Amino acid sequence: MNNASAAICAGPDTPLEIAEIAVAPPQDGEVLVEIVASGLCHTDLTALDGENASAVYPLIPGHEGAGRVIETGPGVKSLSEGDHVIPLYGPECGSCSMCRSQRTNLCWTIKKTRDKGVMPNGTSRFSRGGQTVHHFMGTSTLSRYTVVPEIALAKIRRDVPLDEICLFGCGVTTGVGAALQHIRPGDKVAVFGLGGIGINIIQGARIAGASQIIGIDLTETKEALATQYGMTHFVSATAGSDNPVEVIRELTSGGVDVAFECTGLISVMRQSFDCSVAGWGKSILLGVEPPAAEMAFPPVGVRYGKSIHGSYFGGIKGRSGLGKLIDLFVDGEIDLSGQISHQFPLSGVNEGFRLMRQGMSVRSIIRFE
Repeated sequence: MNNASAAICAGPDTPLEIAEIAVAPPQDGEVLVEIVASGLCHTDLTALDGENASAVYPLIPGHEGAGRVIETGPGVKSLSEGDHVIPLYGPECGSCSMCRSQRTNLCWTIKKTRDKGVMPNGTSRFSRGGQTVHHFMGTSTLSRYTVVPEIALAKIRRDVPLDEICLFGCGVTTGVGAALQHIRPGDKVAVFGLGGIGINIIQGARIAGASQIIGIDLTETKEALATQYGMTHFVSATAGSDNPVEVIRELTSGGVDVAFECTGLISVMRQSFDCSVAGWGKSILLGVEPPAAEMAFPPVGVRYGKSIHGSYFGGIKGRSGLGKLIDLFVDGEIDLSGQISHQFPLSGVNEGFRLMRQGMSVRSIIRFE
């Protein structure tokens, strides 16, 4: 049994509590990981705000971490003590129908138990004072020690800084991966929302060779970094501004080839569809919508060739595909340091989420060492 400092969410709309927890050893097919650093992501807020159907309280949030293998449980073959890893909220078992299909990066092998806040055998590895504390997204990277199934860990090269590379656990991979999957050289692109996901779509669009990259956001302070990453035009979405759809259509002489939505707002999802060009325009939805939300759109747009797609983890298979993106970072194609706006010890986690809520951060990093 290991003791660890962790951020615990006791229930919706309550500040995270920093406390010592007990972390049980890994069981069959599981791995004990020491987390070095974890980014804060908007998806964590869905648990903190009570909007995540798979949140079982009390829980330890966090899904954008990086660390080292401390111990492996029985049956683990692909990982050893000392390996550097990134926990994956989307596993890759390699043998289920989804993995074998080669049509998706989804793998739902452990989804039923993951969404109940427990490990594949139905129990948690976390406890406090003898009471169960639940896992979140199968990762719980806001604990110094966490236990993760082997199939939900990506082994990575050891020559990269773990306190930056943790961003590949969600934001960087989701953004850059989606851009590389959907953008062709010369495409015109719109990105709605320039937070942790959107800013990485911007740099992914640059890498993919987009000719025009339009960023749309409420906060004009995000314009400088987005421009640094490759944005060619900024459109303000503040009240009183011109309709972003009309502005985008005018800038692109009819609409964009690909529009990415990163806010989770249904009205913005509709805007991303409306600003895509007739014939082949694509709207890619990445933002997490409110529970039971539905989106309406005119069928004529689809009949005339427009399409709506979802993107999960940027379409990247975590265990087999994440290494290629990290190579782009090592080669200087992907920048991380520019988007790390704040760094905190674990005790500063509530301040990090406050900055996120107020739109004052791009990515905050919690460092355990």
